[in-house]
Amino acid sequence: MNDMSLEIAWLALLGLLLAGYFVLSGYDYGAQMLHPFLGRGEGRQAERLAGRNAALDAMAPFFLGNEVWLVAFTGVLFGAFPHLEGSLLSGLYPLIVAILVGLVLGNAAIQLRGRAQGVRARRCWDALIVFGGALPAVCWGLVLGLLLHGVPRRPDGSFHIGFGDVLTPFVLACGATTVLLFAAHGAAFVALRSGPDVAARARQLGDPLLRGAAAAGSLALLLTLFGAGASMTNRVTAAVIAALFAAALAGAWWWLSRGHRVRAFVATCCATALPVLLVGAGHHPYVLISSAGTGLTIGHAVTDHATLRILSAFGVLVVPMILAYQAWSWWAFRGPTGRRHPSYF
Repeated sequence: MNDMSLEIAWLALLGLLLAGYFVLSGYDYGAQMLHPFLGRGEGRQAERLAGRNAALDAMAPFFLGNEVWLVAFTGVLFGAFPHLEGSLLSGLYPLIVAILVGLVLGNAAIQLRGRAQGVRARRCWDALIVFGGALPAVCWGLVLGLLLHGVPRRPDGSFHIGFGDVLTPFVLACGATTVLLFAAHGAAFVALRSGPDVAARARQLGDPLLRGAAAAGSLALLLTLFGAGASMTNRVTAAVIAALFAAALAGAWWWLSRGHRVRAFVATCCATALPVLLVGAGHHPYVLISSAGTGLTIGHAVTDHATLRILSAFGVLVVPMILAYQAWSWWAFRGPTGRRHPSYF
């Protein structure tokens, strides 16, 4: 494999890990956001509480293991693309810290909620569970919006991101799209993993969420068409990916509303992964684009080729292990919760 092919392979691996994290942790965040709402409706209090617990039980075997993809992504970013890490994270620290705060609070609240004594304490933990899912979902959407739009570049070549760059209509529309999409992804996941009653409630919640995600995404597209949105290097490629994203949302809505839970979940998986592909393929050969029209190319972001070859030896071993673990966990905990598997929380 020549040097250019090696760089492309590592960039593809970086995108694969981030897309896998979006798909797998996306339904975790979605289930957290929907957790208080799945138990609402008619029926006894015990039945409503069982509906809420079913949402957490659906994600329980996976939610900590799914963070492995984020750890792997961070390792590849630091090891193979140190110049990208240095340029990008220096301006994104507030959003990165907010994502980590959401992860810690959400994971802690999920595990401690079952030990709460009293209704008020459970409501506090419920609020933290929702917050721990919504905060990373919104922040990742803001990060994607910034990457798509481009960030200001200083005269010394460094990138700087301020609050004014975040609080723009396009970036905020991307944040709204992501949080609604992750919530719909969580609804499709809960519908797939739960019994008939909870699945029906999850499908009801998923319908307006998918419509909202489509509306927010349409707003981002409209802003792009008027020159206030994404700055794409490869416009034809970006248009194709955007069309696939719209088709995935439409397919998810169609199948979820008609009870085709597996197809709906596959469609939401595609929808959550495609924004990562949009950033990578739409900006190629740039890995970080500036709002001024220039950016950081793959050749400038990647480490030296000798280091890449050394890292490739580890990647050949580690990546198949991650994939095998994920496949095994899904096989071991297949089937709806409540019958094959006990309640975890």
